[in-house]
Amino acid sequence: MIKRIAKITLKVLVLIVTLSVFAYLYLFYSLNARIEKAYAIEPRAIAFNTDVALLVQGEHLYTIKGCADCHGPDLGGKVMFDDLAVGVFGGSNITYGEGGLPKDYTSKDWLRALRHGINKESKPLLIMPSQEIYKLSDKDISALIAYCMNQPPVNNKVPPVKLRPLGTILSALGQIPLISAEHIDHAYTAPVAVEALPNAVYGEYLAVSCSGCHKQNFKGGKSEVPGMKPYPDITASGSVDRWSEQQFIQTLRTGTTPEGKQMKNEEMPWQMTKAYTDTELKALYVFLKQQ
Repeated sequence: MIKRIAKITLKVLVLIVTLSVFAYLYLFYSLNARIEKAYAIEPRAIAFNTDVALLVQGEHLYTIKGCADCHGPDLGGKVMFDDLAVGVFGGSNITYGEGGLPKDYTSKDWLRALRHGINKESKPLLIMPSQEIYKLSDKDISALIAYCMNQPPVNNKVPPVKLRPLGTILSALGQIPLISAEHIDHAYTAPVAVEALPNAVYGEYLAVSCSGCHKQNFKGGKSEVPGMKPYPDITASGSVDRWSEQQFIQTLRTGTTPEGKQMKNEEMPWQMTKAYTDTELKALYVFLKQQ
């Protein structure tokens, strides 16, 4: 009787292992097909210049869009996450130094990356949140690109994204936002400019940057990053409804909530949001208060 139970148990274990292997292989090859997909996209041309005011705006956008969190303040790139089970994720060197962009990387290539989430070969960029950037107005995206293209070269080689088994599974199941190109409306035509006013229209334009963590409806939810706390609701049904405009601004400038809680920058990047102008923060408040 015991031998029979042992044989049945062994068969069940073998079946489970076999099914697990086939499931993993299916996820691995399906994900690889998505990574290798070529997108037949021709970026819409826009005007560029290196006006000083444009470069200043570009630097501001680089800061408030969180670009430095991945690519570093000098654009030289860095490793953001390294886990034995999940993988290695790094923000690439986006200067023209050694280990960075090729010398023939043009403004058109920048548009491919920022507006469509694809590289020079028209394949998806990995762990590049272009879905939070592609709706930038022509004026703003040209400012951001002009700023980046005019920074000093940095010599730094960042290892490419490397998925380990758990990372492959999580990416294939959509738990890690690996391929932004899949979440972009590639037919979208951005406005030429958006007027910076403390109103809901401008707030909605800015709030796209918040959607990466707080979700499309800004109601928050589970984090895609293993071990991270759930993201809070930042609409009228959350904290924003209890806070005054001044309290909202102070929270995003200091990282300290009206209740006295000091937020960790890795959980809420207030070191980034403190760079927002008063107009930008007021516009965000008005918009989120209406959600």
